[in-house]
Amino acid sequence: MTSTVRLPSERLELEPEGLEQGLARLVLTVIELLREVIERQAVRRVELGDLTPQEIERVGLALLRLDQRLAEMRELFGLTQDDVTLKLRVGGVGGATNDQR
Repeated sequence: MTSTVRLPSERLELEPEGLEQGLARLVLTVIELLREVIERQAVRRVELGDLTPQEIERVGLALLRLDQRLAEMRELFGLTQDDVTLKLRVGGVGGATNDQR
């Protein structure tokens, strides 16, 4: 006995443009998350005095270039900054998001 499972077409986005944008959104979200982690680490190291002025300048320039490239890529795929920024909640439901801390 063979059974067939049918999925409603509205549940699956099979258009190439939709898949491409969804994948771009996922990848850019991961890159944005990593950029935020690197930026926070850099700020922490600057506050601790762990970086030389040359290192501070290099890190700042690298983060600026990364921001510019990410903006270009968001524009290419028709995404906004909000589309690729995770809104993590601290303390569970109703907690502050990472932007509100």
